[in-house]
Amino acid sequence: MGAAGALRIFLCSCWLLLCTGLAHAQVTHLVRADVMVTPPSGYQPPLSSFDPASLAGPWREVALPDKFDQGTPERSAGGPLKPGAMATTWYRISLAGVAAAPGPVALHLLRWQAAGQLAVYGDGQLLYRSQGSPAWNHFRHPALVIPLRETAEAPLPKTLLVRLDTFPGAAGAITSLYAGPEREIYGRYAGREWLEYQLPFMMSAAFLAVGLFSFGVWLVRRREPIYFLVFVIAVCTVVRRWHIYAGLEQLTISDQWFGWLTYNALNWQIVALQYFARLLHGRDHRWFNRITVGFAGLMTLATLPLSALQPGLVLVKPLLYVVPILLGAVMTVRNMWDGWQSRSYEARLLGGWMVVSLSFGTYDWFKVKYQFNIEGFYLTPYAAMVMFVVITYILFRRYVNAVAETERSKETLEVRLRQREQELAESYEKLREVEKARTLSMERQRMMQDMHDVLGLSLIGALRMVERGRLDEREVAQILSSCIDDLKLAIDSLEPVDADLLLLLATLRFRLGPRLEAAGIRLAWKVETVPALPWLDPRHALHILRILQEAFANIIKHTSATEIAVSTAVTHDGVSVAVEDNGPGFSLEQGLAQGGKGLRNQMRRAEAIGARIEWQPSPGGTRMVLQLPLVQRMLAAPA
Repeated sequence: MGAAGALRIFLCSCWLLLCTGLAHAQVTHLVRADVMVTPPSGYQPPLSSFDPASLAGPWREVALPDKFDQGTPERSAGGPLKPGAMATTWYRISLAGVAAAPGPVALHLLRWQAAGQLAVYGDGQLLYRSQGSPAWNHFRHPALVIPLRETAEAPLPKTLLVRLDTFPGAAGAITSLYAGPEREIYGRYAGREWLEYQLPFMMSAAFLAVGLFSFGVWLVRRREPIYFLVFVIAVCTVVRRWHIYAGLEQLTISDQWFGWLTYNALNWQIVALQYFARLLHGRDHRWFNRITVGFAGLMTLATLPLSALQPGLVLVKPLLYVVPILLGAVMTVRNMWDGWQSRSYEARLLGGWMVVSLSFGTYDWFKVKYQFNIEGFYLTPYAAMVMFVVITYILFRRYVNAVAETERSKETLEVRLRQREQELAESYEKLREVEKARTLSMERQRMMQDMHDVLGLSLIGALRMVERGRLDEREVAQILSSCIDDLKLAIDSLEPVDADLLLLLATLRFRLGPRLEAAGIRLAWKVETVPALPWLDPRHALHILRILQEAFANIIKHTSATEIAVSTAVTHDGVSVAVEDNGPGFSLEQGLAQGGKGLRNQMRRAEAIGARIEWQPSPGGTRMVLQLPLVQRMLAAPA
């Protein structure tokens, strides 16, 4: 035997046990009663005991459930009534057919519907009386469970008397009753209570929670009014069905104000639903929107409970519901058409609920008018439950669609970002090519300018002197050697130095060492480790080489020095390079006044790289100090 077969046997067994239990449940359905009406008089609260024989009649037999219309002669009065006058309807029900089951026995009244008071007697002893005011009792009629016998030894009443006091001219009704063992009766009562009251209450509490959450979302996102409308709809729905969720105890609020709140909550619910539907289908009908708002405002003011007279709105309230029902019918047709035209799934779904809600509301209106069996459930609480499901589903769809749209936007942004990255990479590569070409062009210009300013001028000067016969072979060789050194230094400046000044100085020593040795000058190398210069590149390196080369050339040409000392040092804001000779020395002012270009070129090159150059006389010669900054403060000019 498979699992499916075992499950079928288990369900069949449960069904047989249930049927057997119901068969042995000694529950009697009481559907016959005798009725008698007492004309309106001053209301007297029920006594703890009552003599049924005092009710002489006449009695007439009726079937339960029984209803009576307003304005019947026996429930009206020919003249003025005293304040608080009530008409009393008596129902006499025989319990002779109730089986004498062992243990406690209880009575189950499905509903009584009237603006008044209810009292139940068993063999003349008061078993139950309603606690609220007549108007409040008209709002709230839960199923009743009344003990008939609490112990097995106690006698079971033989006759029930149900006293129903109503306002003169008001209609009323009472359902059939069930009598039997307390456990069976309570099971019936609990099931009906849960379906008719507890389930709608839980769904309304959940709807209110969603409404409060939507209100919080609206406070953050004011540009999305749909969340505020959900909050208004939820609050109006809860207030509208307040009489369904409230307990038997009367509220602290007066009956008049309670009726005013529950009635006008329906009107403002219609307004909020109209604007909610407009947001879904996107079709605006300002004239109809103004009509709904105007109607709600007008009825809110017109039904203000400014008078303390009873029964207030109780007797006319069913008539007041005719207008919102008609307005709701027009709104339903209008929004169904707009939803179909706009092809909005959400608007069509809400329109479908409006059709169901309008049908349920119309059914309940006729039920309040006692046109249908009052033992059945009222349907508008279930319409509110369906509305909660529909609106929550709409919010859920919007949330899911928003998340999906965000994900699609994210994917689109990622694709666009990849495209932009690719475009930027291509642009960067093009810029690199352009920069490379620009760098090469600048290097060519720099080399050409340097060769023109230094090497070219030296060669042209030597050529002119040779043409005039002023140079011998030794002098020509010296000039050509100097030009070759200039060319080699220009080429060395193109090598990367990686911001290493010592490497640059070593290159200079290698190139100029032979000339110094040929000139009989000893080179004292006192170079120490110094920090790297981040700004040192080939362009700046050539400036430094030319400055130092010019210093060596000046010493060789214009002094009789026998020793040159090169040293480095770290200063507070940079690095210094010093070139000191043991010649006779010279005056800087005198050298500049003679029109020599070498000193001026050195100063110009130092300024181009943001350095400073100084000439300091010493006891045994001249000291030139080149101050190089760690951080370059100005742009270098072309060499």
